[in-house]
Amino acid sequence: MKDDKAFRIGGQALADRLTGALPALTRAVIEELVARLTAYRLMPGEELAGDISRVIEQNLRSFVAVLRSKTLPTAAEVAFLRESAARRAEEGIPIEVVLTAYHVGIQVAWDTMTADARPGDLADVMAVNALLLRYLELITPAVAAGYLAQQQSISGDEHSARQSLLAALLGGEPAQAAADQAGLRLPTSYLVVAFGFGAHPDETSADVDPLVAARRKLRRLRAELERQVREPMLTSLTTDGGLALLPERDLPWLDGAVREMARAAAVDVTAGVVVTDPDGVAAAAPCARRILAVARTFGRPPGVYRLDDVVLEYQLSCPSEARDRLAEMLEPLADKADLLDTLRAYLRLGDRRTTAAQLHVHPNTVDYRLRRVQALTGLDPTSTADVTLLGAAVVARAAD
Repeated sequence: MKDDKAFRIGGQALADRLTGALPALTRAVIEELVARLTAYRLMPGEELAGDISRVIEQNLRSFVAVLRSKTLPTAAEVAFLRESAARRAEEGIPIEVVLTAYHVGIQVAWDTMTADARPGDLADVMAVNALLLRYLELITPAVAAGYLAQQQSISGDEHSARQSLLAALLGGEPAQAAADQAGLRLPTSYLVVAFGFGAHPDETSADVDPLVAARRKLRRLRAELERQVREPMLTSLTTDGGLALLPERDLPWLDGAVREMARAAAVDVTAGVVVTDPDGVAAAAPCARRILAVARTFGRPPGVYRLDDVVLEYQLSCPSEARDRLAEMLEPLADKADLLDTLRAYLRLGDRRTTAAQLHVHPNTVDYRLRRVQALTGLDPTSTADVTLLGAAVVARAAD
């Protein structure tokens, strides 16, 4: 019996027409996907003829049911789309390709449905078009949700495996098994980098959530570092800094990478670095952190620092009786910040007028303060004999 309520185009009920054409329509969709999308063109023929064909046919049958009932399927009824999208995520097919594939399938179906449309079919054509758009509105989030859930699971597993490898290297444990688990090759050498990140102006702005600003900063820093490295790396980074093991890179490269990170995030980036083989990572990490701490403690500008760059400060920062004795030499200046600041600036700049300009005081004020330093400590900042000792005392006190 003729169903007067059924959608009809070209004199035939659409649902019946599509049901009879399902095998041919499925093949047409696959041919269009292969022609238009490289990812599908590179799939094994077995997969195209198997899983992909089944999903396309299920999707087409789902839309046929929509045409018959003129109502959208429930979330449970399109669960198979989530499962298919999850498999595409496992295969590494980009999500934009997966979503495009569904639109390509609908376009092929639409062309088939409207090929014989007549002027009198306009009302049904418009109604089917509206239903088709609502169907896409339903299945697109389902496909995206299935894909992203699986991708997050994969990313979580990869992150966990990489963190296990990082922990093994930092703990001085055999790392080959952890590297195999993470699917990574242990390189010949690592740059063991301790990062220190400055604050972005937004982090102290009254109009901006500081946590959001800090996370945005970290996201930009991490993204730029990943762009520079272009291969798997091991990191433990926070909004203030952290540690990264970068495989087989040279130090000039790191200089450029740090500059680009600072530019991308609009913050100061300081780094301490040690080059070592995988077996030396456990010892190199605390050394890199101390290099960073020394560079920041002694007011070095942002950039990359090796041990040779801060070797004196590094040594004097190590706990010892000699360091403690040097620090004690400046104890008489402990509550006299103006004298300590002037002494540090003078020792760094070596000239009273330059020191005065930096401190925004008169040169005579600098002279007066340096005489006070001599009177209180017994050491003359203008004497060649005492300058080295005072410089070491300043370093030791800063590290104390």
